[in-house]
Amino acid sequence: MSRAEALRAPAGRRPSPLWTFGLLRSELVTTLRRWRTLALLAVLAAVPVLVGIAVRIETRGGPRADGGGGEGPAFMAQITNNGLFLVFTALAATLPFFLPMAVGVVAGDSIAGEAGAGTLRYLLVAPAGRTRLLLTKYATVMAFCLLATLVVAVSALTVGALLFPLGDLTTISGTSITFAEGLGRALLIALVVAASLVGIAALGLFVSTLTNSGIAAMATTVGLLITVQILDQIPQLHALRPYFFSHYWLSFADLMRDPVYWDDLVKNLGLQALYAAVFGSAAWARFTTKDIGV
Repeated sequence: MSRAEALRAPAGRRPSPLWTFGLLRSELVTTLRRWRTLALLAVLAAVPVLVGIAVRIETRGGPRADGGGGEGPAFMAQITNNGLFLVFTALAATLPFFLPMAVGVVAGDSIAGEAGAGTLRYLLVAPAGRTRLLLTKYATVMAFCLLATLVVAVSALTVGALLFPLGDLTTISGTSITFAEGLGRALLIALVVAASLVGIAALGLFVSTLTNSGIAAMATTVGLLITVQILDQIPQLHALRPYFFSHYWLSFADLMRDPVYWDDLVKNLGLQALYAAVFGSAAWARFTTKDIGV
């Protein structure tokens, strides 16, 4: 179903769930066909490749007993002993900036890009309503969050399997788990990382409703991301830091403990839900009253 076909619904009738699904699928296809989106995914896929090659070159003499020098992102010291740790390392390396930047670009362009291109008014001609269209846009951005995270994880797993040995792995707590259980935890970690991007996605969507310039919305969202990351590193703001959307991002490492530490993980997911509710509501309030010029 093309985008034009997805917009065609019987006049005077409430859009059916099937029509809504068609609109969502159309938005997903449109987003994934953009060269900018493909370029972002390519960059994300390249990060694990570069990390894996760098570690392989540094340890070309073979795996070290201590797993490496202990420098770099979490889990990097264990990559030479088990390629599955490259998944955890790649996610830890991309989550502070690359993954949220990609999500911020897609979210920031979601509404503003359509408005700037003059296509938003045509989307609103269909009997979807602004609320339904906004929810479709947000669902598309969240789907991209999951896709981007899985691209990093799959790329890292492939490179880790090619360059390093695989097998049972040792958790942060020192216990040993099977490779199958490790894969399960890797998938769970990827899902948690994707969920950690829900807050920046809602923020980007809200910013996108404030302007008709996609570039301005993307730049503002990425700028806010960088600003929050800087503020989260200032000790004097310790009272505010737990409320920054990025503060608990790396808590996914607790999933590699035995038993799993859930406190920071729950705080992270709750904080993302709060940001999604606040900025999602703000985006809805702005978008439903915005003069589109239809």
